[in-house]
Amino acid sequence: MSVDDERWLVVNGRRWRRTDPELAEETVRALTSHLGRGRSGVRAAKSAGDDDAVALARRRVGLAKHGLGERGDPWWEMTLEDRRRRAEDALAELDALDDAAD
Repeated sequence: MSVDDERWLVVNGRRWRRTDPELAEETVRALTSHLGRGRSGVRAAKSAGDDDAVALARRRVGLAKHGLGERGDPWWEMTLEDRRRRAEDALAELDALDDAAD
């Protein structure tokens, strides 16, 4: 696998940044769960015409993608410690959103 193959996924000619491969499996699983809930929330909020809920759901998606390394500073340009901290911080913020909703 080339370096580009490790960093990028190409779907229908569009290049997407891959998830940071050094993140713990449980962290990736938790962030991916938040990502899925965020995407689902965006669809539901758009259908309901609720702009505030759309914004909150998009925030969840953005936080999850940052935590996974798919947005923000490229993970391959960061130290492993910084990458893990970014993921943990995103997960903590996402969990806080859940706590606030309860």
